[in-house]
Amino acid sequence: MAAAGPWPELEAAARERRRELCLPGAAVAERVAAGGGRLPAALLALPLLQSLELSGCAALRELGPGVAAALPALHTLVLRQNALGPAGLGEGLGGPLPALRLLDLSGNGLEALPAALGGAGDGAGDAAPAFPQLRGLNLSGNRLRELGPGLARAAPQLQELLLSGNRLRALPGGLLPPAGPGAPFPLLSRLDAADNEVAELGADIAALPALKSLDVANNQLRELPSALADCPRLKEANFRGNPLRDKRLEKMVNGCQTKAILEYLRAGGRGKGKAESAREEVRKKKREKQQKKDGGDGEQDEVEEASRLLVKVLHVSENPAPLVVKVSPGVKDVRPFIVCCVLKGVNLKPGNALKRFLSMQTKLHEDICERRTVATIATHDLQLVKAPLTYDIQPPDELKIMPLGRKEIKAKDLLRQLHLEAEEQRKQKKRQNVSGLHKYLQLLDGKDNYPCLVDAEGAVISFPPITNSEKTKIRKETRDLFLEVTSNTSLQICKDVMDTLILKTAELNRFTLENKEGSGSDTELDALCGPGSLEPGNLPLVLEQVRVVDTDGNLKVLYPSKTDLATVSSLLTVIR
Repeated sequence: MAAAGPWPELEAAARERRRELCLPGAAVAERVAAGGGRLPAALLALPLLQSLELSGCAALRELGPGVAAALPALHTLVLRQNALGPAGLGEGLGGPLPALRLLDLSGNGLEALPAALGGAGDGAGDAAPAFPQLRGLNLSGNRLRELGPGLARAAPQLQELLLSGNRLRALPGGLLPPAGPGAPFPLLSRLDAADNEVAELGADIAALPALKSLDVANNQLRELPSALADCPRLKEANFRGNPLRDKRLEKMVNGCQTKAILEYLRAGGRGKGKAESAREEVRKKKREKQQKKDGGDGEQDEVEEASRLLVKVLHVSENPAPLVVKVSPGVKDVRPFIVCCVLKGVNLKPGNALKRFLSMQTKLHEDICERRTVATIATHDLQLVKAPLTYDIQPPDELKIMPLGRKEIKAKDLLRQLHLEAEEQRKQKKRQNVSGLHKYLQLLDGKDNYPCLVDAEGAVISFPPITNSEKTKIRKETRDLFLEVTSNTSLQICKDVMDTLILKTAELNRFTLENKEGSGSDTELDALCGPGSLEPGNLPLVLEQVRVVDTDGNLKVLYPSKTDLATVSSLLTVIR
């Protein structure tokens, strides 16, 4: 490895025994170029390193030898938007990385995989996997034309494989090794191959037993294989942007109706022959016979299942006291987009139901909200919300809020406090980066005013994207929610996030019902429900429309409108 020029970042990391290191590509590009396009040799003196990122460095062409051997504790390696090729990766990844869980090589222009990942020259055979703990592999934005079966040997525990923006022509193609003991990729749940040149989606896609999410949008597919219906766990599939011959199927695809697509293929849609359809009919009769033998009724089971994922929309015209949010003009320069609604009938009291709900919200913030950079969710106990509400802006030294788990404080003091906590946490854990709430502080950098949601008493109940208020905090006894999604990106993102939030809440409600956990005495429940009545979890959730208006009362947003919730319609039954 090259050692040109000083590397104070590496000296500090060694001195502080850091576990995390992030080198900004633009800042180190000259030093990398001076060192022959390789990582500096000093990097090999950081054996405690667990997370390494160097992205956006056009000068980085090679890792250099010995990286894998020198960093045995590495669990995260992010090398996005560099100029790495398979040869440049080969030396650095030449040995096993037993702890590596995430590898991001997106945007490097790779035309082939390095040998360590099963590319040409892989002679692993029966050798131990090079990446036995690898869970996520991002190869998006390269120039890959094919993948070999060696990847299944190198990373047998892979759960997410991202391949969008390459030049793949077939899927799974050569990704799956010839038949052998055990299923290849037994844990692979997400496969993303959008924006390639895929003209053939093979029937062996059904050989992925854990596949839940498949994205092959914007390819060259003219037909979908009937074998998709045999994927036992497939819940989300995106086939949009393909020149499908079957126009009925294309309509389902454009409506994001995954369940309907799979049922259509199972029932004999395009791509299924007569013999296969006949076999399916035989299997269907066997299932019906078994259901009768077990004393069950298939249709009744479907009705009961649907009832647990029902949402009934209460229109503004039907609501005697609809909630309204007024938006002040100043928010358009700070955080302009907001969508709100009321969801009634949730059951957070049993067992860990509340904990699951809060964990789900955190996961949405990480995933669909992209770590709160594109949108932020706030959830409130409706009974504690004093309407009407105003979505407004206030200067940092005037905005006061009682954050979750804290005393009332000014926004500027809260951010200063959080910055200090973040720095202290980073030093204690010997990390370069911070975690938790502290990751979002930079989203307000340079703002003269901060966005806030204010109730009728003048109290701030939400301060996006940082926190909402202790005043409207959700508790186990909460049954009715006021939901809010804000964004500085687009209104549609707010709606998409809200759609997903409602779906996930309905799924959690069903889970709570099916896994009856202790939540009080049976006598109390009988008294509430009466003999023979439905438990609260069996009733459909009620989704009340909320209007967002300007200061003159002109409508800006109504959620849910007739076109909302379409993205989750295959999983959620909406009664309008």
